[in-house]
Amino acid sequence: MGRGRTSAHPKGGHLSRVAGVWGICLMLAGCVADGSGLAPASTPRPVPAPSGGIGNPPPVAPSAQSQAMRTYYAQIQATLLDQGLLRQDVAPRDAPFGARQLTENFIRIALYDEYTSAGGNIVARQSPSHLRRWGGPVRMSVEFGASVPLAQRRSDSAAISSYAGRLGRATGHSVRFVPSGGNFSIFVVNEDERRALAPRLRELVPGIDGASVRAITDLSPATFCVVFAFSEGQSSSYTRAVAVIRGEHPDALRLSCLHEELAQGMGLANDSPRARPSIFNDDEEFALLTRHDEMLLKILYDPRLTPGMTERDARPVIETIAAEMLGGES
Repeated sequence: MGRGRTSAHPKGGHLSRVAGVWGICLMLAGCVADGSGLAPASTPRPVPAPSGGIGNPPPVAPSAQSQAMRTYYAQIQATLLDQGLLRQDVAPRDAPFGARQLTENFIRIALYDEYTSAGGNIVARQSPSHLRRWGGPVRMSVEFGASVPLAQRRSDSAAISSYAGRLGRATGHSVRFVPSGGNFSIFVVNEDERRALAPRLRELVPGIDGASVRAITDLSPATFCVVFAFSEGQSSSYTRAVAVIRGEHPDALRLSCLHEELAQGMGLANDSPRARPSIFNDDEEFALLTRHDEMLLKILYDPRLTPGMTERDARPVIETIAAEMLGGES
């Protein structure tokens, strides 16, 4: 049976223009950086499918390609931090915003797509869309590649569990972390493991389209991480999501990926260069979910909005909610 609608978003940025990053938004997508410093990927060696849990599977040594990518992404993180990016402040005083700005940011991020599926591929194409979010409870579970160290598995599991709770509080929707079997699957995998994910993706998402599988297994080194959300038929309510986070990322960059992709997988599918302070922006200024972003999530799950609404129908409601939140601030 076909899966119906897919939404995606990738995260990345150019080293030559590190402040510039973009996301794919039919995928709900990730980050990009110039991959010229990496050798071409070799044919992937067979690896065991990632498995959930902290101690399963036992760790194995990463490939030379994966080790090179770990060094590469460490350099990217260092460059971003040197430029004052990947900020972790939640409510920065140097980035005020009012109800009008919050309204426009929500419309651009929740009601527009940055990418679409065309000719069997995911392509960049900005277009109006409609409101999408989860209808049922969201249960997040994580699967680690065999080459991910045990200490990293423990810290990432704790971070995902804590963040799931925060997303639940921000949205008022049921979101929590479970040890396995979630409907929002998060893969923390290194290069070889990601390239071997196709069978696991088809198992988790029966009927998943080839373009979505290829977007994950053929992920360019320029793309830091990615998330796909799926709905049945023509529904605008998500029932399944898959996020892929590169295990080679150093801590700050990996946590940034988790924050952005898991939040976008809740239904904030687009990025906007005007959104500030926000992780839903291409400039990588903020690494972690901000107060502004929590408000976007709260608006998204407000019962006065319904899945499938277009900008024309939703705008008056969004303006009312934003004014209530900010006391009429402009």
